[in-house]
Amino acid sequence: MNKRLPGRALLLALVAMTLAACSSQPSSTGSAPRTDSGSIDSHPIVGQRWNLLLVGTDERLSMPETPHFSVGADGRVTGSDGCNALNGQVSLDNGNRIEFGNLATTRRGCPQLADAQRVTDMLENAYRFLIDHDRLIFFGPDQRVLGGWRQAN
Repeated sequence: MNKRLPGRALLLALVAMTLAACSSQPSSTGSAPRTDSGSIDSHPIVGQRWNLLLVGTDERLSMPETPHFSVGADGRVTGSDGCNALNGQVSLDNGNRIEFGNLATTRRGCPQLADAQRVTDMLENAYRFLIDHDRLIFFGPDQRVLGGWRQAN
């Protein structure tokens, strides 16, 4: 009988639990914002204003107002899609997952309304993020780059 089997079984169980944790989807229940460590106010995204840098990997938009958003310690997100004010909720975790929910925008008209909708769509489709110095990059569930934001000074 192989005495290493219990050790291998334990290793396989740990690998299975890790994979299960990595594959879980963010909650879409509209519940309160969360982080793995408890408090959202210590998250690096919170308390900063993020201005739109790029849509996709290289497209810059020319809008009446710079699209931007900020996340408060209460998990509320406020900002602008470039034409309209927006607000909603955000859920974050230390696994670099992000989920915007209950996003609402005002309904002002502007010539770049299609581009404004692309900004809102980027937020609604964001699944993961990466922070690199003063830049925040959003990825979709398929790992495709949705766009980038720069921390405002």
